[in-house]
Amino acid sequence: MKQTEKTRRMVLAGVLTGLIILMSSVPVLGYIPLGVINATIIQVPVIIGAILLGPKYGAFLGLVFGVSSMVKNTFSPNATSFVFSPFYQLGEYGGNLYSVVISLGPRMLIGPISWAVYRGLRKIKSSHLKETAALAAAGAAGAMTNTLLVMNLIYVFFGESYLEAGGRAYKTAYGAILAIIGGVGIPEAIASAVLTALICRVLLSVMRHG
Repeated sequence: MKQTEKTRRMVLAGVLTGLIILMSSVPVLGYIPLGVINATIIQVPVIIGAILLGPKYGAFLGLVFGVSSMVKNTFSPNATSFVFSPFYQLGEYGGNLYSVVISLGPRMLIGPISWAVYRGLRKIKSSHLKETAALAAAGAAGAMTNTLLVMNLIYVFFGESYLEAGGRAYKTAYGAILAIIGGVGIPEAIASAVLTALICRVLLSVMRHG
């Protein structure tokens, strides 16, 4: 790889890293509060980075996302922030090392999975329209990776305390988790699909002809 190409990739990774940090810091820019949980669109720069730069950069950007989530839930918490931060305590409910797993693990997988979906679909001989579909599918896959893994890990590690801290009866258990996945995860996936397709089409064109 030429030095200029390496430099360009590092600059783009730096810009996306800064964007993730900005989105995590500015209210409602990256996290849209929905009571005891936040709808998230910070996965979009992670997905874009993975598609443009590859899975290793995607994993790194996911790590930045995960750390930003931990910081936000430590210093600007809601009722269930303990599942994302080992440093936050709410009465009898508190975070632990599993909080670190939830904050970092799923987010580091967003990029590689999005990249794999995009590359897999692009192997099919396709028109520009089909490339847009591949980008949208990658965006949706990245968002659902985050939602499904985060919510299922919360259920495994914090099930009862998470639901009770959020004002839900534990007897509803996994049904409540599915309701959150459907109510928050699906809109996140749609938004990620649209934004990824629109932004990546432009950036890919610039990179291919720049």
